[in-house]
Amino acid sequence: MKRNTTPAEIVREYGPFDGVTQIGGVTHDGQRVWAAAGAQLIAIDPASGEVAATLPRAADAGTAFDGKHLYQIAESRIDKIDPATGEVLATIPAPGQGRDSGLAWAEGSLWVGQYRDRKILQIDPQTGAVLRSIESNRYVTGVTWVDGELWHGTWEGEESELRRIDPQTGAVLQQLQMPQGVFVSGLESDGAGLFYCGGATSGKVRAVRRPARAAA
Repeated sequence: MKRNTTPAEIVREYGPFDGVTQIGGVTHDGQRVWAAAGAQLIAIDPASGEVAATLPRAADAGTAFDGKHLYQIAESRIDKIDPATGEVLATIPAPGQGRDSGLAWAEGSLWVGQYRDRKILQIDPQTGAVLRSIESNRYVTGVTWVDGELWHGTWEGEESELRRIDPQTGAVLQQLQMPQGVFVSGLESDGAGLFYCGGATSGKVRAVRRPARAAA
């Protein structure tokens, strides 16, 4: 096993859910886990595992939450959505024009995974303009920032990992290896001790324990 690579600790699985065959992006609004489920967004109560709400919106890739609104990749665009009503409030072009994967909100920007391009792009949430590009050496699925750490999911061949990378250089700092046959699509942190991972064609969302930060 590679240095700084440890097995991912899956602490809970949610789903599969009725009528849901694919999970793309995931995000966390402070209380509920939102998951992109193709033709809808579903909100999951992490305590009960039940679906607490659904929004009938195209949701085929990454999902993010800025503290008030949801952002959802829908093919070649990113929709800004009112989570209470499902209303689309604004739309910007997705930088990969349909080749985008993960989505995260941090520091007033959206961060968009570019799957086969092996990149993470920082974009302006008002215009979609690309502000910065971070290289990865693996296909990028979900993306999340937590406590200043940049993590992303990978899914290449039959292997999937969660990776912490240096946001300046893209160097891999830490890897959590998912079990054989378990793949990561979307990725989000709850801001505390868990990552939530979209389970792609399993139709599941998985909670993975986030490693404790090393002492400075």
